[in-house]
Amino acid sequence: MKILGISAYYHDSAVCLIEGNKILYAAQEERFSRIKNDANFPILALKNCLNYLNISLSEIETIVYYEKPFLKFERILNTYLSTAPLGLQSFIHAMKVWTKDKLFIKQNLFDALKSIDKQFDRKKITLLFSAHHLSHAASTFFPSPFEAAAILTVDGVGEYATTSLYHGKGNKIEQLKEIHFPHSIGLLYSAITYFLDFKVNIDEYKVMGLAAYGNAESEDTKRFIQIIEKELISIDENGHFELNMKNFSFHHTLRMVNDKKWEQLFGIKKRKAFELTQTQCNLAFAFQKITEKAVLNLCYEIKKMTQSNNLCLAGGVALNSVINGIIKDKKIFENVFITPASGDAGGALGAAFSAYYLHFNQARTIKLPDNLQNSLLGNSYSDAEIFEIIKQYPNYEECKNQEELCAKTAKFIAEGKVIGWFQGKMEFGPRALGNRSILADPRNETMQLHLNMKIKNRESFRPFAPAILEEEAHKYFDMEGNSPYMLQVHKVKKEWLKPVPENYPQLDIREKLYLSKSAIPSVTHVDFSARIQTVNKKEHSLFWQLINTFFNLTRCPMLINTSFNIKDEPIVCSPSDAYNCFIKTGMDVLVIGNYILRK
Repeated sequence: MKILGISAYYHDSAVCLIEGNKILYAAQEERFSRIKNDANFPILALKNCLNYLNISLSEIETIVYYEKPFLKFERILNTYLSTAPLGLQSFIHAMKVWTKDKLFIKQNLFDALKSIDKQFDRKKITLLFSAHHLSHAASTFFPSPFEAAAILTVDGVGEYATTSLYHGKGNKIEQLKEIHFPHSIGLLYSAITYFLDFKVNIDEYKVMGLAAYGNAESEDTKRFIQIIEKELISIDENGHFELNMKNFSFHHTLRMVNDKKWEQLFGIKKRKAFELTQTQCNLAFAFQKITEKAVLNLCYEIKKMTQSNNLCLAGGVALNSVINGIIKDKKIFENVFITPASGDAGGALGAAFSAYYLHFNQARTIKLPDNLQNSLLGNSYSDAEIFEIIKQYPNYEECKNQEELCAKTAKFIAEGKVIGWFQGKMEFGPRALGNRSILADPRNETMQLHLNMKIKNRESFRPFAPAILEEEAHKYFDMEGNSPYMLQVHKVKKEWLKPVPENYPQLDIREKLYLSKSAIPSVTHVDFSARIQTVNKKEHSLFWQLINTFFNLTRCPMLINTSFNIKDEPIVCSPSDAYNCFIKTGMDVLVIGNYILRK
């Protein structure tokens, strides 16, 4: 039984094809359209899926859309009616979008399929719709290594739900509790994302990175936390929370908040691009702390309700790796599983699995370490396809085997060079996990700034992640278990830290940034933490071999691993994408398949 899951029309559209309980393919539309967070119907991803697997549409029996459009439309209408006469402009804008695409998902879907295969017969396809939060829950529980688990889904909003608590057992998911729009942790975080002049639904992770620069002891920070708890959100110990909607405008305008109202509330101006002050960092820190408090309360509540030792997380808030690390450190649960595509792209995967297990009631087989194949679920390219691209450029060499490839690449990295690394299947989700990556030496004190400013062309304050041999991770970081999907932040162990001035918390943002804080300075954030990817020899053999070769050469068992792209572009998909990104940046070497290109 082949089932196709689809997410579309909000942000980060994607497709996922499963056969039985095996994921055959999953990819986001942005990788092919080259439009960051592309929300359009994923026609290019679907075509690629069919071509890559060499199958026809007639082989797909069931298609599942990741949410219920009419229920969502009902919520939007009810919201506008409840706030009328406010929000007329926003209402008109929303109705244009809905009447163009979102109300006609079924017809748009069938039109897209007809454009791919003119022989397509819609009568032979079963079309299903899964609830938004159920899709998220299915995307994390069903691929997890747990027979039973508490499931927590937290994001902006689905149809009505913004937060959902479930209990998964075998091939079933039982809903326990929901919190409904407009009360939303995800939208609270999006509000501060907007106020700090980042892009909503895209740049929330920048706020998370910026929060580390905040000073917990500052009077500003303490005041901000008090204001948020008094004026913006009330949080109960039982996991319930409510937003004070008088101080938000996302429910009736095209903006998250009223700028002037928030400027008066916090006593600071809305951030303008390229401006960055300590006060803004303190504000980001305050919102991060309140978000942590709300999510932890939910974790305690769902633990109480299920008595489970296992937790599965999904939804956009599950991409907040700082919170994930805290959940692990608190040991509320013995085991925590977070799906790498926790956002809306992962809804395509969850929709497919929800149909297979919940609708068709199929038996569930649990796989270890999980059923996500290290999230390497997209396209790969043969040596012949790669050679067709690089043969045009004379400055390349071919390696005879993986040992030679890894030896030469590790040597380049040890010499301070920046590597574009393109291998095997493309990752599904927002993280590059070692197949579409930019790699560098974490021991290099200037590499973090060099990568941000000269390679990625992005904000200098943003940190980089270490990809470390799984068996060495606990020697460097205060963590238990593994983190294969780069979704947990933990502290660097004290023995690797360097002394910092006594007044370190009061230092200027740039002073903190330029200060070497550990033996691995380019992956140590300003709060002495790192977002860790553990690399397993069996699950990710070539990437493990490269890091291990570097380890043997330098005695450092990790590399900087960041996504192979530049600011505002999707991660590279094809060999052509990789070459183009390599040429227009300051990367030194491109390693693509068995070939090495130097500038």
